Amino acid sequence: MSADLIETFPALVDIPGLRHGFTLRHPGIDVKTDRATALERLDAHFHDCLDALAIPHHRVATGEQVHGNHIAVCSGEGFPGSPIFPETDGLITNVPGQYLGVYVADCGAVFLIDPVNRACGLVHSGKKGTELGIAPRAIAAMEENFGSAAGDLVVQLAPCIRPPAYEIDFAARIVADCRESGVPANQVYDCDTCTSTDLERYYSYRIEQGETGRLFAVVGFADAELEAS
Repeated sequence: MSADLIETFPALVDIPGLRHGFTLRHPGIDVKTDRATALERLDAHFHDCLDALAIPHHRVATGEQVHGNHIAVCSGEGFPGSPIFPETDGLITNVPGQYLGVYVADCGAVFLIDPVNRACGLVHSGKKGTELGIAPRAIAAMEENFGSAAGDLVVQLAPCIRPPAYEIDFAARIVADCRESGVPANQVYDCDTCTSTDLERYYSYRIEQGETGRLFAVVGFADAELEAS
């Protein structure tokens, strides 16, 4: 069942060595509760989805997610382990076998992939994060830390809430910001899906008034040798 509860994106599927996914709503898990309890109930589901993607769950880094714009560089130190970076909404890495994850339920998960240098980023960008320019900050951080050129990046925006269900079109702002940062227009992809319109497939914080689950975005370049150890 796990593979049926994962969405992938055509723009990312054919990038050599890249693994990614976006988990969907699990129909059998009651998430009408607070965030912490919902995540506890969803933990096994997330692990099953990671297994289906051949992503070791103990090598997935996440952030505390405070609706800010801090970007953490994930060095891969501490394998095995699943570090949680404090006060962090964006993660970048160029380490094969290091995976990045963010939780969303209406906010945008933005995948930033550099297929030339085999580096990647993943940011949690809702209204506040978008206003703070988290996606452009991640692009700049990838350039500074990994030598990534904006012109080489492939950007994918996952399902998130959109007008008319939400008063701010932060998805359009993310797309514009990435293009203004130098990512070619034909390399910025938006699935154009609103999480609020299909509650059988997605969780929506707004529609479900805060008592709901989380979707999980994950990405990274595989390291076959490391994962065989």
